[in-house]
Amino acid sequence: MAKLDDVNTTDLRAAAELGCRTMCNVFNADDDNIAFFSSLIRPETRLASNDSCTEAHIPGRHLNGLLEAEDVFGIVVDDASLGYHRHAAMLSFGGPAVLCMNRPEPGAEATNFCPHNCREGFHALYALILHRDDDEAKQIMERNIATIFDLWTPEDRWDEARLKKLGITFQPSEGFIASEARAIGPLVKLHRATGYAPALELATVFKEKAIKEFYLADGSYDAGRFGTRHAHSVTCVMSGLALLAEWTNDAPLLGRVKTFYDRGLWDMRDEVGWSAESAGQEGTDHGETNNSGDILETAIILGHAGYTRYYEDAERIIRGHLLPSQLRDNSFIEDPPNPDNIDGKRNVADRHLGAWGFPAPYGHVSMAKGRTNLSFNMDIVGGTTASLCEATRHCVITDGSGTWVNMLFDHETDAVKIESCYTHEALRVTMKQPGALWVRMPSWVDRAALKIDGAEGTPRWANDYLYFAGAIPGKAIELKYPLAVTETALNPRVHVHPIRVRMEGDAVAAIDNFGMELTFFDPYE
Repeated sequence: MAKLDDVNTTDLRAAAELGCRTMCNVFNADDDNIAFFSSLIRPETRLASNDSCTEAHIPGRHLNGLLEAEDVFGIVVDDASLGYHRHAAMLSFGGPAVLCMNRPEPGAEATNFCPHNCREGFHALYALILHRDDDEAKQIMERNIATIFDLWTPEDRWDEARLKKLGITFQPSEGFIASEARAIGPLVKLHRATGYAPALELATVFKEKAIKEFYLADGSYDAGRFGTRHAHSVTCVMSGLALLAEWTNDAPLLGRVKTFYDRGLWDMRDEVGWSAESAGQEGTDHGETNNSGDILETAIILGHAGYTRYYEDAERIIRGHLLPSQLRDNSFIEDPPNPDNIDGKRNVADRHLGAWGFPAPYGHVSMAKGRTNLSFNMDIVGGTTASLCEATRHCVITDGSGTWVNMLFDHETDAVKIESCYTHEALRVTMKQPGALWVRMPSWVDRAALKIDGAEGTPRWANDYLYFAGAIPGKAIELKYPLAVTETALNPRVHVHPIRVRMEGDAVAAIDNFGMELTFFDPYE
C-alpha cells in the first residue's frame, strides 16, 4: 500500500474520538485488564507489557487523554474502561512507598521504581481529581509529593540506599531531564486543580534545577549537558516550564522557554512539527508524536501570551503532522497466528485503530534504516489526544476583551461558530452574542487580496488579528482569501535527505516520500 486511504487533516474531534477508542480497547485480559504498553506491527504483530512502563505509565496517559476528551468534546467514555485504568493507577501506588511504580511481573507487588514515570503517575492523579473529584487520588497525591521530598534532593537526587532498604528496585533513566523533571507540567495542573501548595513547591524546585543546569539563557540544546537524547523528555519539560510560567505569571521563565523553542528545539524538530524520537538520530526519519504534542502545547501558551505567530506554528503542527499521522487506515495490519489464545495477539489490527506512534513526516514508515520496528506504543495515543484537546481549548478563547479566534478549525462555542476555510469556500465566523471579535490571520495571507463580507464597519489590524468592534450576533462574517501555495525543504539537520514539501496554507499538499509505503500525502513532483 502506497498512500493510506483515510487521512485526516481537519477534524480535531474525530481524531480525539478515535484515540479514545484505542485507549478503551487495549486492556490485557490475561493480566487483570491492565492496559498494554508496547505495540509491534512489524516484524512481529502483538501488544505487550513491560516491567517499567505498564501500570506506572499507561494509566496516567490514558486517564488524562480520555477525561480531557470527555471535557473538551463531550466524548462519552465508558465507566468500565475508566475503572480499569484507575485500578492500574492505584496498583502502581500500592508498593512499599507511595511512588508510582511497576510490577516486575504480573501478579507481583509494584516494586520497580523508574523516576521517568513520576510525570505519568501525577497525570493519573490529576485526571481523577479534576474530572472525578476522587478523594483517594487526592490523598495519594499528597503522600506521593511528601515521599519525593523525603527521598530526593536537588543536589544528590534519589536516595538509592533508602529505596533499596524499602525493597524497591531503582531503575534509573537518563538523568534529571528524562526523569523527575518531566513531572513539572502535571504538578502545575495539580496545583491549579486543588490549590495544594506543595505541588507548586515541588514544581518550582524542579524548575530551578532545570533552568540552572539545562535550559540555559542562550536557548541551546546539548546532549551532553542535558544527559539525554530522549526528545520527548526534553519537549515535555519545556512544555511543563511553559505551563508553570503561565500559571505563575513568570515572564522571565516564559522568555527562557521561548528562547529554547526558537533555538535548541530545532535540533529535534522540523517545519511541519515532526520531531525525532531521539535528538541526533542518524539514518532515519522516524519521529514520535508525543514530542509534537509537547511542542504544540508550548506553542499555544506562547501564542496566548501575545506571540501570535506561535499559534500559526501550532495550527501547522496539527494540520501538517499530528492529525495526518493517526492510524486511521489499519488495512495493512494482519493479525498473527495465535494458537495459545494470548490476548496480546487478539484483534491486533482493530485494537490499534486510532493510535499514534513514530511517524516520518511523510508516512508511518521511514526511509533508510528507519526504526527497528513499526510500532504504535500505547502511551503515545494518550499523550497526543490530550495535546489535541488542549489545542482545541485555544481555538477560540472568550474573555473580557472579546472573542479570539486563534486557530482556524471548524469549531463552535457558546460565543461563536467557526466554519474553516479548509473545509468551506471561505472562513466564516458567526458570533452568537454581542461583543468584540478578534480573528487571527496567518502570515501567508495576502492582505491585499483579502475580501471581507458581512462586517459592520471597517475591521482593524492588530498584531496579526483582524479586530471587529461590533460583530452582530447571528450574522456571519465571511473572509475570503486563497490558501497560499508555498514550497520549502524541511530542516536538513534532522532528516536523512532533504525533504521537499508543498504547503497550501498550513496544510501539506505534497511531500517527498522516497517511494515509501503507508504515506499520508501526495508525492512531491
